[in-house]
Amino acid sequence: MSKLTGWWKKRSSAGKVELYTRWSFHFFVVIEIVSFGLMAFTGGRENDTPESLAIVSFLVVCAHAVVVGFLSSRALDGVSGRRDTPVRLAVAVSALTAATALLFLFLRRFGALDAAVAPGLVVGVLGFGCGSLVLTLEKVRHMRYVPLAAAVGTSGTVAALGLPLNEVIGYFVGTLLMSAFLTFTCGFSGWLLRTVYELDRTREIQARLAVAEERLRFGRDLHDVMGRNLAVIALKSELAVQLARRERPEAVDQMIEVQRIARESQREVRDVVRGYREADLAVELEGARGVLSAAGMDCRVEFATAARELPAEVQSALGWVVREATTNVLRHGDARSCLIRLTAGKAAGTVTLLVENDGVSELPAGPPGSGLAGLRERLAAVDGTLLAGPAGGGRFRLRAEVPLDGRRMEVRA
Repeated sequence: MSKLTGWWKKRSSAGKVELYTRWSFHFFVVIEIVSFGLMAFTGGRENDTPESLAIVSFLVVCAHAVVVGFLSSRALDGVSGRRDTPVRLAVAVSALTAATALLFLFLRRFGALDAAVAPGLVVGVLGFGCGSLVLTLEKVRHMRYVPLAAAVGTSGTVAALGLPLNEVIGYFVGTLLMSAFLTFTCGFSGWLLRTVYELDRTREIQARLAVAEERLRFGRDLHDVMGRNLAVIALKSELAVQLARRERPEAVDQMIEVQRIARESQREVRDVVRGYREADLAVELEGARGVLSAAGMDCRVEFATAARELPAEVQSALGWVVREATTNVLRHGDARSCLIRLTAGKAAGTVTLLVENDGVSELPAGPPGSGLAGLRERLAAVDGTLLAGPAGGGRFRLRAEVPLDGRRMEVRA
């Protein structure tokens, strides 16, 4: 069963909306053929249309429906950003739609098409033609003129052909209502798909910015620590070289000072890295809540006060688990909700971190990355274990456990 539904579950929200919208427009092709093309044969008892002409009219509507469906598909490619907007194709389809409607009106004027058949054919091709045309437009003020232009053009042509006034009014009202309905339906579908893709791109950019910001912070801290010390080392080394060339004994003192500064720099770098790797676990949990909530997810974080009293090495390891799990939730799958739960205490003897999110395909997307392997190595340093994998129902679960036996809980004010 998972193989049958995997093609749907592995898609993102934008991909699912696009697939649904695209197949809806493919179904419009069938609707136009069945609802309006068959009118050439089912005009009622008074239908005096010759059978040969009815077949030709039906084939013309079928050809128009296929062309309109092709324009809709290309227009959706433009909405999703895969291709440019098919302007030339839209102009060609508009001309074809107008020519098809004009053909049916001429046949009606000279009595070849029955009065009960022609209106349905004209209104059908104009309505679906307008619907596909608005997919190539981005601004609403441009879309709203399409039904009005189609109705005015149709009624004007009917009047110019000398048909009765009641038919002029009927064509105007019918074309306006049909075109307005399909214009709204197709225009809203295009706007919805465009909005979903923009939100998807925004979330991806937000995740990249979060990673870039963390890199900048670490680089800034490292620069502040090392910049001055390296400058001092360079100056004192140059001074020691000059003193050594003059065979001055002070050169030894300068090199001893360089050695001292180098060791001090090593210690400060370790402090910076330790501060980066051993961040407060409660801060990491709150940071994960903020990042995931900002990405539009329903993030629930649960942890006890005892989480602030865990040993430093345990907080360091679990802090990395929280960071890596948050990154995976943002970058992989299509999560809408996420649960992060930390349970710790002296009585339990272990601390457990659980991260579970939805929107994950049960089919493997590719070879496993190195992130989880790195987390297992960090947890192994504190005798911890890590379990990660699908939890059923399109959910992914990551569970990290670290024993507390033999470790002292920190007491913080």
